[in-house]
Amino acid sequence: MIHGLVQFSYLIATGLFVFALHWMNTPATARRGVYAGVAAMVIAVAATWAQPEVVHHGWIILAIVAGFVVGVPLSMVPLTAVPQRTALSHAFGGLAAGLVGTAKFYLWYSEGAGNLTTFRMIAIITEIILGYLTFTGSLMAAGKLQEVKWIPQRPVTYPLQNVSNFALMSIAVAAGIALTISPTADWAPKLFPLIIVLALLFGVLLIIPIGGADMPTVIAILNSYAGLSAVAMGFVLDNKLLITAGALDGSSGLILAIIMCKAMNRSFTNVLFGAFGQVQQKQIGGEQKVYKGETIEGAAQVMEQANLVVIIPGYGMAVAQAQHKVRELYDQLKKRGITVKFAIHAVAGRMPGHMNVLLAEADIPYTDLLEMDDINPDMPQCDVALVVGANDVVNPAARYDKSSPIYGMPIIDADKARTIFAIKRSKNPGFAGIDNELYFSDKTWMLFGDAKNVIGELVKQLSGGSGLH
Repeated sequence: MIHGLVQFSYLIATGLFVFALHWMNTPATARRGVYAGVAAMVIAVAATWAQPEVVHHGWIILAIVAGFVVGVPLSMVPLTAVPQRTALSHAFGGLAAGLVGTAKFYLWYSEGAGNLTTFRMIAIITEIILGYLTFTGSLMAAGKLQEVKWIPQRPVTYPLQNVSNFALMSIAVAAGIALTISPTADWAPKLFPLIIVLALLFGVLLIIPIGGADMPTVIAILNSYAGLSAVAMGFVLDNKLLITAGALDGSSGLILAIIMCKAMNRSFTNVLFGAFGQVQQKQIGGEQKVYKGETIEGAAQVMEQANLVVIIPGYGMAVAQAQHKVRELYDQLKKRGITVKFAIHAVAGRMPGHMNVLLAEADIPYTDLLEMDDINPDMPQCDVALVVGANDVVNPAARYDKSSPIYGMPIIDADKARTIFAIKRSKNPGFAGIDNELYFSDKTWMLFGDAKNVIGELVKQLSGGSGLH
């Protein structure tokens, strides 16, 4: 009876997980998707806890309390830190899978030969390799995004790097095959830790040659690894919900990584082995490029004469927490009968949807948030393009400069607008480590400063707070 109720609960939880992913496809139903995911996890934990074979209830209570102690503070991070927060979640998931696989191996080894079947050993080896490399890889990715001092932000490369990494993983897989063939041999308990060490080391070495610009994509790939380790853990524990939930997690991470790679016009292999994000050395000599500055008053005068204003948000807007000031600017322009649209690039910010969430937080209508392919045909008719902290996603070099690391990446056609105003905190390059050709265009005028302050001053000018001159 109880077994049937548990399996029925798992079925309901699986359905809720599927609906959670589906509802999070659009901002209008995203909140419902979050609630569905939370409900599914609560049902899954409760159903597992209710099984008769669970006797150590104190340990479960302790684990739940520990989860709340760690999880509640992590839920309070700013939106700009969500990618590294996500990476930490993957690290915890990978570590959990690795520890479960390790515990099961030694438990079954001590109980006798009949438990360590070939299928179980394949599942355990897969679980520990994926779990432990996800653990250290995700910690490294989180450290790079958080700009931890002792973790280099730029790619770290050395001769025969990919060859040595492949050799390292090959040794781990070969050791796993040996264990699968002879799981009860006297040397098996001693060989097992070697696989763990190699997987942990591989996770670190996999991430250090990847620059900070690619970390969001890498996190999505690590998400798929964590999901696959959960699938393997489901087979080890004979838990159908873990198998389905892990498959959903792994496939969604893979799809997200594909979306991000497509948005950057790059492949998985290029992301993982291309050392993208190294600072490009500036050419010495030749024509010196010069920015053209504009005053707040001048920019406001041009904007109030426009028919169509396209605002292009980026990571700079997120760092400055300027979304509410952007909403005020939006309101001021709309009062004047000016059409205002937002151009959203898939990799603007740190994760797909980053800009959508920020702007939705400021109650900007979803109908005015347009993806790159939808807004680009309107850019030649755009009177003013206002770039708020975006960089590489509006760089025209992606179209013509074959030597550029972003060559071929689809961009928002900000350069086709009649006038461009770019808000930027400093003259430093973006994630790709290169100057933005857009900023030196004859049509572009720079507004240097914190995005929140600059837009706030624009709002004052447009509202007549300081008067237009």
